Amino acid sequence: MKLYMKQKVFSLKDRFTIVNEYGEVCYTAEGEFFTLMKKLHIFDHEGNETAYLRQIFSFMPKYEVIVDNHLIAVVSKKLTLLRPQYEIEGLDWHVDGSWHEHEYEITDNSRVIVSVHKEWMSWGDSYEIDVKDPLDEVNAVAVVLAIDAVLAAQAAAASSGD
Repeated sequence: MKLYMKQKVFSLKDRFTIVNEYGEVCYTAEGEFFTLMKKLHIFDHEGNETAYLRQIFSFMPKYEVIVDNHLIAVVSKKLTLLRPQYEIEGLDWHVDGSWHEHEYEITDNSRVIVSVHKEWMSWGDSYEIDVKDPLDEVNAVAVVLAIDAVLAAQAAAASSGD
């Protein structure tokens, strides 16, 4: 199932809308305002919270992914010298692709869980998220948002000179 994630451009807090191929809203995500560590709530089309992301204090950007009140994964950037690598602990999922171009896949051994492609000709960040199995949809959306948060934290640290 293809989903399209769009970040709201002019907002004081993080806001995302995730729609399906028919333009129907499937999920919305909203960050908390004025929090010490970044937090993001993910809601289904009926307004029920399905997932929650919480930044963990760490040397490298790291986020907990909580689905249905259960910690299912921790997404983090690994400290490497040559090429950035990202880790998803807890789901046995692996991430590979081009981070700077926002083109990557998440796999479980040999099975592709989700493919992510950035839409370049759009206002604000927009991504096509191709979830292969509908049973993985909530987890995949939450992990993709966590990866986006890790990339944003990394970019913010780089721009501040850290």
